[in-house]
Amino acid sequence: MSVPSDIEIARAASMRPIGEIAAKLGLPEDSLEPYGRTKAKIALDRVPGLADKPDGKLILVTAMTPTPAGEGKTTTTVGLGDGLNRIGKKAVMCLREPSLGPCFGQKGGAAGGGYAQVVPMEDINLHFTGDMHAIGAAHNLLSAMVDNHIYWGNSAGLDARRVTWRRVVDMNDRALRDIVSSLGGVTNGFPRQTGYDITVASEVMAILCLADSLEDLQRRLGQIVVGATREGEYVTARDLKADGAMAVLLRDALMPNLVQTLENNPAIVHGGPFANIAHGCNTVLATKTGLKLGDYVVTEAGFGADLGAEKFFDIKCRKAGLSPVAAVVVATARALKFHGGVARADLNTENVAALEAGLANLGKHLDNVASYGVPPVVAINGFSADTADEHAAIKAFCAARGVEASICTHWAEGSKGTTELAEIVATTADSGKASFAPIYPDAMPLADKARTVAQKIYGADDVDIAGPAARQLKQFEEKGYGHLPVCMAKTQYSFSTVPSAKGAPTGHTVEIREARLSAGAEFVVLVCGDIMTMPGLPRTPAAEAIGLNADGEVEGLF
Repeated sequence: MSVPSDIEIARAASMRPIGEIAAKLGLPEDSLEPYGRTKAKIALDRVPGLADKPDGKLILVTAMTPTPAGEGKTTTTVGLGDGLNRIGKKAVMCLREPSLGPCFGQKGGAAGGGYAQVVPMEDINLHFTGDMHAIGAAHNLLSAMVDNHIYWGNSAGLDARRVTWRRVVDMNDRALRDIVSSLGGVTNGFPRQTGYDITVASEVMAILCLADSLEDLQRRLGQIVVGATREGEYVTARDLKADGAMAVLLRDALMPNLVQTLENNPAIVHGGPFANIAHGCNTVLATKTGLKLGDYVVTEAGFGADLGAEKFFDIKCRKAGLSPVAAVVVATARALKFHGGVARADLNTENVAALEAGLANLGKHLDNVASYGVPPVVAINGFSADTADEHAAIKAFCAARGVEASICTHWAEGSKGTTELAEIVATTADSGKASFAPIYPDAMPLADKARTVAQKIYGADDVDIAGPAARQLKQFEEKGYGHLPVCMAKTQYSFSTVPSAKGAPTGHTVEIREARLSAGAEFVVLVCGDIMTMPGLPRTPAAEAIGLNADGEVEGLF
């Protein structure tokens, strides 16, 4: 018998009206702005007494360094949330919204998989409630106003050669990385070199994810630096009077989105930055709302713990005053064998020796999580080709480090496959062992913050900051931005800046070629190695297999 696909499983789900899901959290019906029958936005100002409720416990789900085979971090997040509810805990999942780029590119969707999914899967992976489009529209409105301001006299004195604000589109399109705009004559403005980023890398995305109110949203939007004058003075979105209109476009997008899992448990899906080129976490509003509505909140951060978890701890938790009490590190036998030198085509063959060689990667991630004062737990995401000896080797490695590990089968069994993990995580969260703290202080110089991340988290000897990037960091500090955290844009496939360097490489140097000020998001992006903020499509994009069947249903999507 053939195994059903993720989309077939999702389509067969018995979804409940979203009002019933909201009622599980004590949300009144009039606090919902429904988007159809099974999804809604939460109007937080219409939830009585929300601010007075005690906070639940915050649990992060992260992972070892990802491989092309996939590790199932979102799937595990959903499986764990369902598992906690299965054992009688009131748990809420807080996830990120998928980007269309990966959906039509290579990675696929981001709503979980198998019997551990959030639904309606097709809606969530495609247009959902329009948040991604609102972010792109707000971002590009500012882009249009920058060029319009220059065209109509440029009273702010913005130097067209020093405009740093680019445009965005939520698609992988390498042809737009570097472009020349405003060609075609005088009526089209002044030609200049610019480019596009993918929407999830937009500073507007980061602002939406880090703002804690509409007022904070507009404040941050106004702080966006779009460029500089000939004298080097920064020009902001507020100087161009763009912040109000941008906030209007984002008003509804700021409201968290409520959906459900296949097991009809509540999930908040809101915000969607990538962790390799952005800060990789769902919105602060979603997380804080979940903490008020549930006893346990399970959230995720993108890619491996060196990227998403580091930014979750050093940016999101620092800025939002969050204190996580446990972190689940997802590992698979397949990924460990890959980091131990096994080719992707051979990952389904038992190879305990290679797996043991790859355990150095998992060990480094466990050390990194623990360095923040957050106790780790390992979720071994089981695949049908795994063997008992491979699982035993992982558990023995974790036990030797004093870390509990659980074999999970949530893809095939839903919450039944995560009850042991849920018990371990709940016990860890309730233990009081956590003593969270970021790994560097606000007052540390920006270059030293980058060096700290590179050395402590990546295992590097040092950083090599290119001349232009070094000058940019010096200028940011002179302008009063030296207290901001750093957001490292780096390949997700290695601790180093070389994607092919597997395991846990040491002795390498992290090359930083560019620094970008995100004054509204209140962090500094450091572009490392060859990472691009606009991905490209693979040779055979997933879009080639996506279409509609005779019944008008989506096929080929994840």
